[in-house]
Amino acid sequence: MSEFRYRGSELYCEEVPLSLIAQGYGTPCYVYSRRTIESHWRVYDEAFMGHPHLLCYAVKANANLGVLNLLSRLGSGFDIVSVGALERVLHSGGDPTKTVFSGVGKREDEMQRALEVGVRCFNVESEPELQRLDRVARSLGETAPVALRINPDVDANTHPYIATGLRENKFGVAMDAAQELYHTASRMPALSIVGVACHIGSQLLNISPLLEAFGHLLKMARALKKEGIPIRHLDLGGGLGIQYQDEQPPSPREYVEAILRLIPEHDFEIVLEPGRSIVGPAGMLLTRVEFIKGSVAKSFAIVDAAMTELLRPALYDAWQAIVPVFKRQEGTASCYDVVGPVCESGDFLGKDRWLNIQSGDLLAVKGAGAYGFCLSSNYNARPRPPEVIIDGKTVHRVRARERLVDLWREEALVPSP
Repeated sequence: MSEFRYRGSELYCEEVPLSLIAQGYGTPCYVYSRRTIESHWRVYDEAFMGHPHLLCYAVKANANLGVLNLLSRLGSGFDIVSVGALERVLHSGGDPTKTVFSGVGKREDEMQRALEVGVRCFNVESEPELQRLDRVARSLGETAPVALRINPDVDANTHPYIATGLRENKFGVAMDAAQELYHTASRMPALSIVGVACHIGSQLLNISPLLEAFGHLLKMARALKKEGIPIRHLDLGGGLGIQYQDEQPPSPREYVEAILRLIPEHDFEIVLEPGRSIVGPAGMLLTRVEFIKGSVAKSFAIVDAAMTELLRPALYDAWQAIVPVFKRQEGTASCYDVVGPVCESGDFLGKDRWLNIQSGDLLAVKGAGAYGFCLSSNYNARPRPPEVIIDGKTVHRVRARERLVDLWREEALVPSP
């Protein structure tokens, strides 16, 4: 479900017209719906029907403290890939004992901090990482809970940049090496084996690859149990897709119920790491048309948002719907490339879009709650936009717009000789 709807000719988020957001906070601006975030998380949670589980929201999808705080209040855990993400979880009120630490390149200081606050599990991705974690834990007199992230060589049928479960990807431990590495880990004094993990990719539109990967996890866990290495949880990662255009992704309920059919007994707790499917549809990027520009080959709608605010179209050639905040009753639609002011030909939000617009009109880019602001930058010396959360009739600013002075606040001039 989504709380972005037209009332008459104007687009609202929950009970607030988006034109009011533009008036109060300017453009570009990220707008999130609290109801949508919370309802999407609850769909996952309720689908487990009492089976032991933990939802660890993938912080990389949207790391705003306001978003993390809403999820922590629901009882969510968190999936992190850096110490910065860990500190965001802590500052938002999140529980470190419900936090799993993923990622291929964990530094010693990151491991140390995670051990100090007591994260639930390290998802380890290589033997050198395993050895480093054991060494750091021993130096602190701690025991590190670990799961190996296995690479099941399953094709997720997604964009190659967000496929993570094939042999040629940098992620995880190959299936044929994982079992022996578990035995190696079991002999390390400062490690405690608690789970088996995997994550095969993002924006998945079919549950078959996910269930295939889960089958590998289940087989590995049962084999380890017979060999005297008990496994408490199976972490299937995240990756469930959302609708950007005409995709028909499975629902979280459909996905969870399919998992539970494969594991009717309560032998293993299930850990999932949803991100995009919770926050993606809960956000829009609000932008204003600066100019309408025609040329022999193309017509352009030049807006005040750019690849600095929404990188997915340039990075993945991703398609996201662009809609007017006000539907014009007069005039006809024309075909535009919707582009930003950044000095790159790759700076576009959408190509060949039929829109009935004029200079000064407001547009909204849908599905921007995930991998929107978190991929933003200051390229071309552009301050990053504000973020607001709509809560019924109330607007909460959860990030202020950067000021020009913020762009060089941490910089310094070289002293004169």
